[in-house]
Amino acid sequence: MREGRAAHPDGTEIDPAYWREALDKAIIDAGGLEDVAAISIGGQQHGMVALDANGDVVRPALLWNDTRSAQSATDLNSDCGGASAISKATGSLLVAAFTASKVRWMADHEPSNAARTQAIALPHDWLSWQLQGGKDFSKLFTDRSDASGTGYFDSVTSTYRRDILAKAIKSDRDIYLPFIAAPSQFAGTTLSGIPIAPGAGDNAAAALGVQAQPGDVVVSLGTSGTAFSVSDTPTADPSGLVAGFADATGRYLPLVCTLNAARIFDAATRILGKTHDEVGQLALSTKPGAHGLAMLPYFEGERTPNRPNATGVFSGMTLENSNPADIARAMIEGMLAGLADAVQALIDLGVEVNRVLIIGGAAKNPAVGQIASALFGRPVLIAPAGEYVADGAARQAAWALLGGSAAPVWDLGAGQEISAAATPEVLERYRGLRDATENWK
Repeated sequence: MREGRAAHPDGTEIDPAYWREALDKAIIDAGGLEDVAAISIGGQQHGMVALDANGDVVRPALLWNDTRSAQSATDLNSDCGGASAISKATGSLLVAAFTASKVRWMADHEPSNAARTQAIALPHDWLSWQLQGGKDFSKLFTDRSDASGTGYFDSVTSTYRRDILAKAIKSDRDIYLPFIAAPSQFAGTTLSGIPIAPGAGDNAAAALGVQAQPGDVVVSLGTSGTAFSVSDTPTADPSGLVAGFADATGRYLPLVCTLNAARIFDAATRILGKTHDEVGQLALSTKPGAHGLAMLPYFEGERTPNRPNATGVFSGMTLENSNPADIARAMIEGMLAGLADAVQALIDLGVEVNRVLIIGGAAKNPAVGQIASALFGRPVLIAPAGEYVADGAARQAAWALLGGSAAPVWDLGAGQEISAAATPEVLERYRGLRDATENWK
């Protein structure tokens, strides 16, 4: 299988033109599209791409990790009848990450931009649209999975909640939204005639790529961390811990997201002056619990728990544990403890858990499997290395080409199952620190 890569700028807001530039470079790096039979795009969820009447971007896209819209989310939840009402309507309590919260922020703080906005797309929608020429709003399309992260979509009926969008943008104007394509239908064509499948949000695409089935919980360690499961039934959690998303097959994808995952490894390499693998080896060289050192990994605020203005915290530092090994251990344990809570939140909502699969760049770290198994209190399966978001998009494109009631099954290769002795005391120390700092500013 050919692949190509290209970088685009990091940050919490970005000109979408950088995405198109990176896509074009990645296509060239992969050898072009001359022999490609179908295309599908998987992309980050929630990002707000506001378009004017000419199809031009109104302002830089506000991304999932932009927390300036935290108060806007609170206000919009209230305007929509409170936590129970909004979670029943959309499957999720609105937080700063959701598109609807960003639309409200724009209406509150940039009313002239809100007034110019005639259409709203998501990152993967916009890229699929660009491949079609990028001017005709009638060619904007998305899928259930990405739409379910907007905060103005009902996953059960697969329809937009325009009443919520109207409250978000503070206007009853008819804002154009991408039509919802079925999981295996082609929804458009490139300018050269290649059919384009619906695409998906990144986590739904990853679930499709790793071929997750009901009973599987996938823990993804990217920049952010997520725990999600394919489910035959929808969920609605008014506490806001679990987002009631849709998946890319017609099912549902209850999901818990933390803002801080692989970036904690990056921070550890800077603090300790070591490579990622060396940080992992250091962590494994000391005892579980890091001799009493604990860390909250809220380095860029946090989404679960909902603390957009929080910062990271080290607690319990002594002369004994003031060393690289214990610092490395505490940082990895803190990051994975947050995801252990995420898995538990899914269980508490009634999600079936038969096995836990770990994917993402940080999954390759030697310490992750051991520490995750200890904190989760169960064996974990480290999935074979892969780009599962891209793999899921490719699998969807193949499904649309081949037809059938289900996506084709591919051989992913063998993963690595890891089982370690449970360390509930480490998890309890983390939870105690989490709860003790709830009201910190």
